[in-house]
Amino acid sequence: MYDIPPSHSNVAAWLIKVSTNLSYNFIRGDKIRKEKDPAVAENEATNVISIEDAAIRNMEIRSIKKVLDSLNPRDRLCILLKFSGYKYDEIAEIAGIEKASVGKTLARAQAKFKDKYVTEVL
Repeated sequence: MYDIPPSHSNVAAWLIKVSTNLSYNFIRGDKIRKEKDPAVAENEATNVISIEDAAIRNMEIRSIKKVLDSLNPRDRLCILLKFSGYKYDEIAEIAGIEKASVGKTLARAQAKFKDKYVTEVL
């Protein structure tokens, strides 16, 4: 609908109408999202981040990424999958390891991560 150019010569009017309709759609969608989850709407209002906080957070992200990149691929994959919300059976299938050894593999990977983080970052 919005991607079909107008059949008349007043393109400016068509662009204004399209942008207005898209804006209304966004506002309606945003209102619906906030009604479904009021906690999200409340957090949006109080979720202002200072420049200093953003800089510190970016430094922490870079440090974590550096430590993750130093781990072997299997350990890195298992940690990322675990903290992305995957279950043990899903981690086992994706990483190609036995389901019974996922817990031990994760514990070792997290211990390696912690040791490297403490020595390299802190």
